[in-house]
Amino acid sequence: MTKFQLIQKLMEKSNSLAQQDAKTIVNTIFSSMIQALAKGERIEIRGFGSFRFRKRTSRSGRNPRTGEEVPVPEKKVVVFKPGLILKQKVK
Repeated sequence: MTKFQLIQKLMEKSNSLAQQDAKTIVNTIFSSMIQALAKGERIEIRGFGSFRFRKRTSRSGRNPRTGEEVPVPEKKVVVFKPGLILKQKVK
């Protein structure tokens, strides 16, 4: 599902919501989530799942072209853990 399809679905469900209003709602939700993750906060949406940071330690990797070992620095990555309801629906 794309962002546009999500906006369309929101308009269908509400019947009276204009496209610009639906777009504003979706953009506000996404920008709020991005801002929270940028601050290092955890996001939990009951029934859907949670987003959080996980720290990956530094390690040595390989350059696929030359085979030479290259140091890969430590970094933070966003991890999504699905909620129970989502897990059950997917199965």
